Formats: sequence, structure tokens, C-alpha cells
Amino acid sequence: MKKILFATVTLLSLSAAAPAVGADLGARPYYSKTPAPAYVAPIYNWTGFYLGAHLGGAFSSDNNFNGLSTGNNGNGRFLGGLQVGADWQFHPNFVVGVEGQYSWLSGSVGAVFPSGYAYTNDQRGLGSITGRVGYTWGPGLLYVKGGYAYSNNNEHVTLGGAPVAFAISGDHRNGYTVGAGLEYMFAPSWSAKAEYQYYNFGSATFTAPAALVPAGSFTTDDHTVKAGVNYRFNWGAPVAARY
Repeated sequence: MKKILFATVTLLSLSAAAPAVGADLGARPYYSKTPAPAYVAPIYNWTGFYLGAHLGGAFSSDNNFNGLSTGNNGNGRFLGGLQVGADWQFHPNFVVGVEGQYSWLSGSVGAVFPSGYAYTNDQRGLGSITGRVGYTWGPGLLYVKGGYAYSNNNEHVTLGGAPVAFAISGDHRNGYTVGAGLEYMFAPSWSAKAEYQYYNFGSATFTAPAALVPAGSFTTDDHTVKAGVNYRFNWGAPVAARY
């Protein structure tokens, strides 16, 4: 009887200890047959249309007419304007686009000749239609641009303050432009840019009055620096690249 009682107590003790041992060993790990989702890294999307505005300054060449000093007394002129364009990001790091831009100008350029004649160009604005190619890394875009340029000239010649009839050879309203800039996407649908742009409208000479014919040729060109902001339309979710 004692043996039966001892065996029963021993069996009950082992049964009570078994759950504690199992708890110490921990639960069996669960292995899922479903693979973990692929990592998705966001890439900023430059594709879309945009509309913006800019401010800056313009500086013209200062030596024309056989070395006679020209320009706006060595000072720059203020400019401000609008731009509209479209970009296409065809690669994670490359963007192509087209842009139309117009800048209104303040001030004038010109020259006073030893004969007493004065030439003034109240250049009212600069326009351009350009293509551009850029390299992007996330929110930044470094680009170059080039294309057609237009100068809105308002020219006149005076002698002693009185208007004088004149004629000029060469078309110095239509020309070319090249430039480069950096654009940065600082908020959804918004980007800011800093840009240098050079405009050249070729050389011209006076064919009348006769006193200005020997003056030589002059070049209508402008160096500009601009800071602007763009609002971009049709921006969807960021482009995604899978790894």
C-alpha cells in the first residue's frame, strides 16, 4: 500500500512540473511561407507642368562702338517676370523639359558719342523659349538650358536732346540664349530656383545718320541672374524604385 501511495505522489509531482519546464523552453517559432515585402525607396517626381515667377538683375556688355563705353553707367538693371514649362523625368536621375520665359526690365542702355549724338535703348523686356536637360538627386535638379531669345527694344537717337532719324543694320531683336541653374523641391508641388542666363542678339551698325556710320558695330546682349519659384501641376505620388 505504501508503494502504491508513493508512486501516485511521484506521478502527480512530475505532472505539475511539466508545464513549468515547457514554459521555460518558450513557444515554438512560427515560420511564414509569405516573403517579406520588398523595400520601396521614394524618388521625387519632376514630371509635370509648372508656372512660376522670378526676380533678378541684368547686365549688358560695356564695350561697343570701337571701344566706347556703353551700358547703364556701370549699374545693373532690375528684372522681374514669369515662366511656364513642362518637364519629363525619363530616368531616376535625368530630366528633360521645355520652358517659355519673359522678363520685364527697368532702365536703359546706350552711349554718348564725341560728336554729341546719343544712342539709347530703353530695352523693355527679354523673352526666351528654351529646352533644358537636368540631373536630379531627390529634391535637387541641376540643369542647363538653351534656345531662342527675343529682345523688346525701344531705341532712339538724339542730338542736343532733340530726336534724330536713324537706321541700323542687322536684326538685334532675335537671337539665342544659354544658361544654367539649380532648382530645389522644398514642398509638395513647390520648387525654388537660382539661374544664370545669357542673351545675345548679334551685332549691328548705324547706316544713318552719316556722323554715326564710322562709330563701328555694337552688340546687344545681356547677362542675367534670377531667383524664382515654381508651382507644379499634375504631380502624382512619388516615383518608386524597388530593390
